[in-house]
Amino acid sequence: MKNLLAVLGLAALAFVGGGIAHAQSYPKGTINLVIPLAPGDAADSTARLMGEELSKLLGAPVAVVNRPGAGGVLAVNSVVGAGKDGHTLLFTSNNALTFRRILDPQTATYDPARDLTTLGLAARTPIVIAIAGNLPYSDFAGMVDYAKKNPGTVRIGTAGAGSIGDFSVGTINALTGAGITMVPFKGAAPAVTALLGGHVEGVALALGAVSRHLKSGAMKGVVTSAKFPDFPGIPTLPELGYRQKLLGVWFGFFAPAGLPAEVAQVLIPAIEKTVNNPEVAAKLVALGIVREYRAPAAVLEEIDAEYETLKTVAKSAGLIK
Repeated sequence: MKNLLAVLGLAALAFVGGGIAHAQSYPKGTINLVIPLAPGDAADSTARLMGEELSKLLGAPVAVVNRPGAGGVLAVNSVVGAGKDGHTLLFTSNNALTFRRILDPQTATYDPARDLTTLGLAARTPIVIAIAGNLPYSDFAGMVDYAKKNPGTVRIGTAGAGSIGDFSVGTINALTGAGITMVPFKGAAPAVTALLGGHVEGVALALGAVSRHLKSGAMKGVVTSAKFPDFPGIPTLPELGYRQKLLGVWFGFFAPAGLPAEVAQVLIPAIEKTVNNPEVAAKLVALGIVREYRAPAAVLEEIDAEYETLKTVAKSAGLIK
């Protein structure tokens, strides 16, 4: 904690005369921004938008590196083991940092507080269960009823094993006894492609991954973790009469543990300024994503609280012992 406070204290000094004070030796070259999903989904688009703004502020190229697989574990581990010079960063969601650690602790063995340096929260988006538009059912109750009467015929694609989508479908199965089949993909984009191609009946993904297909009518949202202005007709579980609600997605910036304070004092203010840029925010809303900056200490507190909440929910839903 003392190390974290020291980093945050130095970061506060980075605003000098309204600008960002650069450490003399950072950055020296390209900054690789690793994300745990495939190209083409909303997280990828968000990372690229923010990477472009970071590049302007830092005066160095920011290259997005897509490293999907294992529910985000591959991407996280690649950053955990990377150089501690600030030239390899992680842009990830809570899929990898909380959900995966609960559902598959044998694979996700890292601890964000121990193995990563938290740089700040960037954005949030609801999770949505969306189905194809040509099915015998068109709402949540119909999907559950059909799944019960026709075992194995309702398949829901997710962004990966141990992702928030898996958790959401597992929660729905526990609440309803629907027996919906989860189909993990390596990222949101492949899951969306599978639905549009008729290989799965639905997807459980962040709103940003399916928003344009909801608008076009190619998909229909049947339940969401939180209301979003553009899609007021998609209900939450409590609106449908269930006590339990689905949990949403957040995205944040991280670096390997042991990041030098002089590098953090450049990165943290630059990330805050990027997230709070109104032009970036406007582009994100179009993707179904709302920007929200939170400082590193607040992000760590949220991770801890979410982890404990998810463990309780997972046990009650029968997802873990």
